[in-house]
Amino acid sequence: MQLWVGLGNPGAKYAANRHNIGFMAVDRIAADHGFAPWKKAFQGQVSEGRFGAARVLLLKPETFMNLSGQSVRAAADFYKVPVEAITVFHDELDLAPGKCRLKTGGGHAGHNGLRSIHQHMGEAYARVRLGIGHPGDKARVAGYVLSDFAKAEADWLDDLMRGISDGAPALAAGEGAKFLNAVALRMAPPRASTGTRPDAGRAKPEPKEGPAPKPDLPAEETRSALEKLADRFRR
Repeated sequence: MQLWVGLGNPGAKYAANRHNIGFMAVDRIAADHGFAPWKKAFQGQVSEGRFGAARVLLLKPETFMNLSGQSVRAAADFYKVPVEAITVFHDELDLAPGKCRLKTGGGHAGHNGLRSIHQHMGEAYARVRLGIGHPGDKARVAGYVLSDFAKAEADWLDDLMRGISDGAPALAAGEGAKFLNAVALRMAPPRASTGTRPDAGRAKPEPKEGPAPKPDLPAEETRSALEKLADRFRR
């Protein structure tokens, strides 16, 4: 059993917040991969499914962000999931919007949800860091993460969620690079052009057949019969 935790705050008020991108990620995985309906358990909402032989429990703690570790610990204890089999999806201020990175272990960088999980589980769990950008001023961080994504961000946010869903089977199989590649393909799909001119390497069309060009003739031969007749009367 693997435990995948999406971090966020419960309730419609927070549903579209930048801080809730972790909830959005596990919601998309559950919807796209036929996981069981969400149900209340472990001070949160859970949904269970499989990727091949890998059994995965998705968890959205409803303790509010600062107490996320309580919910994670309850689920991990019940299913006897070791900390190394836990993956947390969370918002990341230090990454540009739409960027996705994987990390195992390390500090919490001031993220209150991660801080709480550290307190209850230690720090050896994996993280899927989902970039939301930084407001530029530390004093504005709290308001920024608790504000909704702007309409202009809808496209990249949807692409990011699609990429996470595409790569979920690889993540479950422990293939981190393959997971990140799936996300990258959604965020920057390959273009038809490879950087060369559009007509490079393409066979040039054969010129269409038309009337044969007229040979160059002396000026005398190019005059019309009427012009020649007029000349006779001038002489």
